Amino acid sequence: MTDNRVALVTGSSGGIGRAIALRLARAGLHVAVTARTDDRYPGTILETVAMIEAQGGRATPFECDLSVREDRLGLVGRVVDEVGDVDVLVNNAAVSTMLPLATFPERRFNLMIDVQVRAPLELSQGVLPGMRRKGRGWIVNISSPGARHPQLEKGVGEDVSRTTVYGMCKAAIERFSTGLAAEVFEDGIDVVALAPTDVVATFGAKAFFDMDDYRLEPPEVMAEAVAVLIDPATPRRTGEILYSQDVVPHPTESVASGS
Repeated sequence: MTDNRVALVTGSSGGIGRAIALRLARAGLHVAVTARTDDRYPGTILETVAMIEAQGGRATPFECDLSVREDRLGLVGRVVDEVGDVDVLVNNAAVSTMLPLATFPERRFNLMIDVQVRAPLELSQGVLPGMRRKGRGWIVNISSPGARHPQLEKGVGEDVSRTTVYGMCKAAIERFSTGLAAEVFEDGIDVVALAPTDVVATFGAKAFFDMDDYRLEPPEVMAEAVAVLIDPATPRRTGEILYSQDVVPHPTESVASGS
């Protein structure tokens, strides 16, 4: 069944973003697929669009480097001009460097802040007028268990010592989500932060961690959780910091059903 809503999913050339784009297209939304589309990394927005169209969905590619201010500020206008007001914004894009703070490069810090903090803020500003006109909208900010505070009594392993800046960015997006949810509650706009319950084996995670050390979660679980949260029939959970398996209690069954 066709849904008249438009979804903008950042970082949707692969990984969690691609899974979300595919799932929302399967639900009938027209998906604006956007990413930097750098040839150094696997996956492109054109591949994602082709996959959506192959399953009978609707998608439009928008190349955008969220680390570039002009690109960030112009993205929503481009989407609105080509496919209409954004009803669902999924701030998924991330560029992450995992190093201890003592050796953390300023250039990488600025890049992470631009992509993971400034971009969600500015894109949210861009979509709010259209959502307010319609009296409804959904903003899903993708977070991470890395936002949690380390348990010092358990010792600090190598992985924790490299995630201070990453965790700071994700904690910022969670506080941004709860604050914005309060601002726009009366406008009928839902804002949540959503993190995987278990580690998702994305390209970035594989580059930094030994995947054998973690319980892994398919990206489709996050996609299913987003689909549930933006379903108009779902009771409002705005202002919450959620984990995927809180939203999809039996993820293997839900993903397998293709619902």
